[in-house]
Amino acid sequence: MSPLGPRTLRIAVVDDDEGVRELMRTTLDRVGATVDIYPGSQVFLDRAIFTDYDLIFCDLMLPGLSGIDLLLEVRGKAPNVPFIIISGQAAVSDAIEAMKAGATDFLVKPFRIQSLLDVVKRLTLDVAPRTASGIWKREKAQNFAIGNSTAWKSVLEKAKRVAELSSTVLIRGETGTGKEVVAKYIASFGPRAGKPFVTLNCAAIPDDLIESELFGHVRGAFSGATNARRGLFEEAEGGTLLLDEIGSMPMAAQAKVLRALEEFQIRRVGDNRNVAVDVRILAATNLDIETAVRGQTFRDDLYYRLAVVTLLVPALRDRGEDKLLLADHFLRMFSKPSQYPRRLSADARDLILHDPFPGNIRELKHAIEQACALSARDELVADDFPLLLARADAAGEPDVDAGGDGVRTVTPERLQEALVRTGGNRVEAARQLRISRSTLYRLLRKGHPEAPP
Repeated sequence: MSPLGPRTLRIAVVDDDEGVRELMRTTLDRVGATVDIYPGSQVFLDRAIFTDYDLIFCDLMLPGLSGIDLLLEVRGKAPNVPFIIISGQAAVSDAIEAMKAGATDFLVKPFRIQSLLDVVKRLTLDVAPRTASGIWKREKAQNFAIGNSTAWKSVLEKAKRVAELSSTVLIRGETGTGKEVVAKYIASFGPRAGKPFVTLNCAAIPDDLIESELFGHVRGAFSGATNARRGLFEEAEGGTLLLDEIGSMPMAAQAKVLRALEEFQIRRVGDNRNVAVDVRILAATNLDIETAVRGQTFRDDLYYRLAVVTLLVPALRDRGEDKLLLADHFLRMFSKPSQYPRRLSADARDLILHDPFPGNIRELKHAIEQACALSARDELVADDFPLLLARADAAGEPDVDAGGDGVRTVTPERLQEALVRTGGNRVEAARQLRISRSTLYRLLRKGHPEAPP
């Protein structure tokens, strides 16, 4: 067994420094990983299949396409593959830029061997067996469906019931709410549990390639088709195929998907023979499909075929204290293996609990990840979440007297009285004292009383 986990990991290293490439390959080879090295971004784009990899390491400063440019390319087609930026510069601005672009971690050169191994181990703890075509088999996907709110548990109960059926399911919800988690949850129960689970992001594939991606092609079917290739319908045989962002699928492909759903057969691009398939179809979208149907950009017959069962995933703002459960989960995820998981201070937890998170779970995850990357503290405080603080201040009342006289009148006694009067509710206490929440948090950290038990 590999020291890093129960199976061989496949890792890509993109760096123009031959010494760094060879050091990383030698180090990771020794612990049982399969490592592919690329001297630059363009070579990687030309040769690599993004979803083949469990981890991608990429230098920030590369000739031609930079590491950030390559990160954006990968995120468009393989949004779930961990991508680590490595750099010879330790500038905070570089780390912030990388995290905003979607990087999973930031590693500064020269790095210690143990630091490299810690990153790999942390980011692959939750990796499940996968084939080169991007098939995931998560027999315990239900472990990732975190939350105790009534709204979330209601969705999971319905998902578990429909898992026993063969019906198609349309999963709806805002961006970042966890629609793919619900799809994996469905696939982890019922007769198809443990079978292939394949995802296609319809918005990430060019219109002229999506049919080949779904149905495969024969050799010579089009320019560049030097070999025959199976499509995702065949890769998902016996299991589940999730068509994510289904509202972005072009009309021509919609017709063929409808035919596959009705006849349980597909035809590869360039072939004149049909291939029988046994696949359960799930679809997900954040779009108003009914409006698309009326606008004739989405087929009504496909919509009715997909929406045999519809599940609506609640927005994070409607899930109450699930925000804190998810935040704790992400803290464990982004804490270094050599340290105890970081924790949130009371003011940080209050800030997260009352933030509307328009970007939903994805935004919360990125906020925790950024805070863990940029803060040296074991306990994260409200100041580690500047975007959330700014949003809280914009949504609330400004401090009395911009010059600060009103803030000076908030004595420890007044603050204690407000906290007792509101039962420890900092949002309401700040409103009654007519100060912003960020000011209240600063006062608490300066020695003012904490919330009563």
